[in-house]
Amino acid sequence: MQVETPSQRAVLGESGQWPSHRTSILDWLMIETRNERFIDNIFVDLCQRLREAGVPVARATLNFRIQHPLFQGASMLWRKGMTTAEMQTFEHGALDTAAYTNSPIKAIQSGMASIRQRLDPKAALEHAFPIFEELREEGLTDYLAWPIEHTLQRRHVATFATDRQGGFTKGDIAFIADLLPALALVSEIRLKNRFARTLLETYVGPHASAEILAGAITRGSGTTVSAAILICDLRDFTTISELWPRDDVIEILNGYFDAMSDPIEAHGGEILKFMGDGLLAIFPLDQPMACDKLLQAVAQAQTAVAAFNETLRQKGRPLLRYGIGIHVGDVMYGNIGSKRRLDFTVIGPVVNTASRLESLTKELKRPVLLSRAFADMAGCQAALESLGSFPLRGLGESIEVLAFTGDVCRASLEP
Repeated sequence: MQVETPSQRAVLGESGQWPSHRTSILDWLMIETRNERFIDNIFVDLCQRLREAGVPVARATLNFRIQHPLFQGASMLWRKGMTTAEMQTFEHGALDTAAYTNSPIKAIQSGMASIRQRLDPKAALEHAFPIFEELREEGLTDYLAWPIEHTLQRRHVATFATDRQGGFTKGDIAFIADLLPALALVSEIRLKNRFARTLLETYVGPHASAEILAGAITRGSGTTVSAAILICDLRDFTTISELWPRDDVIEILNGYFDAMSDPIEAHGGEILKFMGDGLLAIFPLDQPMACDKLLQAVAQAQTAVAAFNETLRQKGRPLLRYGIGIHVGDVMYGNIGSKRRLDFTVIGPVVNTASRLESLTKELKRPVLLSRAFADMAGCQAALESLGSFPLRGLGESIEVLAFTGDVCRASLEP
């Protein structure tokens, strides 16, 4: 059933005011949380303050629909005695499961104004939501759910439950309800900040996103970074894209990028951009053994691509080939582009050399080529084979080129 909101005079008495220890919660929520970045910390603090003010909250949740490449929703759960909230994310498709469709969260997000369900053993359950039986077994006696309204009609959900005999009073319910607009405002700000960070991390990577959020948004701003550079390109992709249906091409390309990207990120690399069917990644040298970690990432990527190719073979799809060029040195890392459209990337002779090495893989028929400068910084010498010196287009004198054999010296990666 919906929550009956009692009249303010019936709840507050003749003075028409909340007790000072309760009004201080609203002041805190609106003013004193301004320096707290995370909504889960604010939510935990709010629940604890409610208990101190005599509102016997024993369990509470915040449930958000979020914009994220991996997740469709997120929830945070607080129980009496907890100092941090339990966080849970829900992958895309989770909103189609019975756990969600048969829940008070779905009911509120679908338009219900509120839900109240008494949970004490003698109370009849007016809603056939399985969670109510679970909460009753936990010893909870009353349950409340309200929408948290954000701008553009984005609706999220807050729930509160108590274990006090008799449940929530009218005053408890009215007071929590009065806090919801403030909670909506505070949570929307944090959620949008998190969305902005997620959006930047998704499209430019975690390090570049941190730089941008810190204010590095002026064209030409940047720093000099010492890093190992990896450039990878897929072979014959134009032919694949012409011969296969669009959805198949996208699936093949995504599978290839998963195979390449996951090991790079797992070993401390950062992918700065995807360039059609290629990618550009850096391994900053301020990380211990960055060059060896890059080789470890390449070895694992080769294994992953081989496994993906086996899947493609079984489906009758074309097998993938690729070329990787690797170099090391100082690069300019920052904002480049037009006045209104910027790209946070790396440029310089080091990047050009890595690109030329990637192109040379076509001529030498070796999938991974790297420079002597990189090899001298790597501990995995047994994994490298010198192929001699080669002139690289547009770069003047020849450089010694080495091939990666794939046999990574794992001992070099041990602490």
